Amino acid sequence: MTAAMNDGAATAAPATPTLAEATRVWLKIGLLSFGGPAGQIALMHKELVEERRWIGERRFLHALNYCMLLPGPEAQQLATYIGWLMHRTLGGLIAGLLFILPGALVMWGLSLLYVLYRQVPLVDAMFFGVKAAVLAIVVEAGLRISKRALKNRAMVAIAIAAFLALFLLKAPFPLVIFCAGLVGWLGHRWTPALFRGGGHAGQDGAPEFKGVVDLMFERGELAHAEPSAGRALKVLAVWLPLWLGPVALLWALLGSGNLFTQIGAFFSTMAVVTFGGAYAVLAYVAQAAVETYGWLAPGEMVDGLGLAETTPGPLILVLQFTGFLAAWRGQGGLDPLVAGSLGGLLTVWVTFAPCFLWIFLGAPYVEALRGNRALSAALTAITAAVVGVIANLALWFGLHVLFKIVRPIVLGPLTPDLPVLASLDWRAALLAALAMIALLRFKLGMVPVLAGCAALGVLLVRLPV
Repeated sequence: MTAAMNDGAATAAPATPTLAEATRVWLKIGLLSFGGPAGQIALMHKELVEERRWIGERRFLHALNYCMLLPGPEAQQLATYIGWLMHRTLGGLIAGLLFILPGALVMWGLSLLYVLYRQVPLVDAMFFGVKAAVLAIVVEAGLRISKRALKNRAMVAIAIAAFLALFLLKAPFPLVIFCAGLVGWLGHRWTPALFRGGGHAGQDGAPEFKGVVDLMFERGELAHAEPSAGRALKVLAVWLPLWLGPVALLWALLGSGNLFTQIGAFFSTMAVVTFGGAYAVLAYVAQAAVETYGWLAPGEMVDGLGLAETTPGPLILVLQFTGFLAAWRGQGGLDPLVAGSLGGLLTVWVTFAPCFLWIFLGAPYVEALRGNRALSAALTAITAAVVGVIANLALWFGLHVLFKIVRPIVLGPLTPDLPVLASLDWRAALLAALAMIALLRFKLGMVPVLAGCAALGVLLVRLPV
């Protein structure tokens, strides 16, 4: 903590920022939000709590806990939440959109370069290295989350159960998350000590500090943050049509079998089940995009995640890459560039529109739930399940990155379609190992690791397997 924070309430909080001042800060955060949710939340904490003191530590953590309970990217929703607190709906829209737009524009450009130059030998060799780095990044993310989430035997059991449910039983991802939350909620009633989450608002030891937002609450200046049934109905009346209206219009005009209708419907569904962030949902998305719809080849989902890691903004922008490629190839009579751009835009819309709905609808009720231990226990169990989900994703990526898959073997209804693995690609294994060492031992950032593996991929791809 900074010296200013250590002084606590003894130091006067700054004046309430104007909307223009806040917009400049949100743009800065949007342009610099690399490194996934952990890095993005740390950046917001530094900018909003430590340096500008717009919000106090306790309220920042309380808002973060709520956003972690929601489907979708918690960092983007946290920005929307704080922007909404300070400047109502317009402030929330500005904060949330500026968190998304820089990365979405970059991802559009990278997706276009990918489809135009993917078959160039040099580019193909670079992506060979990127795939290995992404595998290491996913494993590192799982290890990082497991250290925080698996605090006792109950959490370890939930993580193992989630992995087995996905890998052996092929259980639907939303069902796994729902069951984990239910176990946490019930576990709090039966054995609360096992399901007590860490790092939640109101815990002893959290620094006493009042920021601008806290003082605005005390002065009664945040009437829009008070729960209101009428306001909630208005939010639903506006945001449900904004989110689902385009999908319904596509279905009415083009039919349920149209590619764009399928993209809108599928990613609208993903928007309500993406608990745990991009890493958690990617295996489910990859399975559907590759096996069910045939939009992507297995390795291309790994490529998309590698591109998302290099852009600012939420990692869930990898879904934009998926929608772009699906529409680029399906076209539907359109120019490929137009089709791909529309597919990516539709994906972004149905992915992020509900994020604003969750905040504008639920945030006024969050203050009434401060310190709710049952919700905290549900979140704790879901976080443990996410460890198992990421393990399943790492295994899926590992099979497709490190081995040449010939064909599936179906052993039975309770087992996955196991691939026949021709041989281990020692080049990919070497790059993945080097990336792991760089991340875990030398603590290098994701962008340097991705760039280094891409360069090494160019050197190694000419060597025999």
